[in-house]
Amino acid sequence: DTIYRSGFKCKKCNKSYSSKDAFLDLTVTAGLRNYTEVKPVRTELFRSPLVSFLYERGWRQNFNLSGFPGADEEFRMAQEYFKPAEGGTLVDVSCGSGLFSRKFAKSGTYSGVIALDFSENMLRQCNGFIKQDASLLARADQYFIGICSNIALVRADVSRLPFSSGSIDAVHAGAALHCWPSPSNAIAEISRILRSGGVFVGSTFLRYTSSTPWIIRPFRERVMQSYNYLTEEEIEEVCTNSGLTNFSK
Repeated sequence: DTIYRSGFKCKKCNKSYSSKDAFLDLTVTAGLRNYTEVKPVRTELFRSPLVSFLYERGWRQNFNLSGFPGADEEFRMAQEYFKPAEGGTLVDVSCGSGLFSRKFAKSGTYSGVIALDFSENMLRQCNGFIKQDASLLARADQYFIGICSNIALVRADVSRLPFSSGSIDAVHAGAALHCWPSPSNAIAEISRILRSGGVFVGSTFLRYTSSTPWIIRPFRERVMQSYNYLTEEEIEEVCTNSGLTNFSK
């Protein structure tokens, strides 16, 4: 059950994957030299060095203005939902700079935490924050020798998660669903990798809620098209259609 970082070779496709950078790149395009693929603007935005640097230095904190309760409370709420997954493996998809990945790893609740994102620069920021946190560093006598073995950094596409079906106990996606090119594909993938009884906890910005006045809704439909802002009903429907059960909010 140990999470390895040195790399491996896939027995099925004979392709080698390595962690020469601060993370293990498990995307389809890993290692390609002549192929370039441009993702939607919202995806490319978070791959930029500037946004990755700013994410935990003011960007994420501003989510409080939109109704998010703050990182500590969000973590506490997630931990309540994740109680059935204690002792298992948790994947923090679209982890960004690892704000919650680090909290999950430090909690000691899980045997392994995988911080997963498509952005190379976000993962580098995550690696930097981990190295600054003594509680996440392994020791040999009185010396720090590296990142502790219960957290790994992985680059992957949320619509093609590199895990076997039914192999993961918990999946977290904090303020992420609206950024995914296809939330339905991503949620279907999350459902696939979760074991029976596994738990998915996600948060996002909503297009509008049941309390939003009808006169405002058409305006929000038009101005919020750059991201996949969904309604509560749409999220529940796509989760249920993907095989997830016991939806709650």
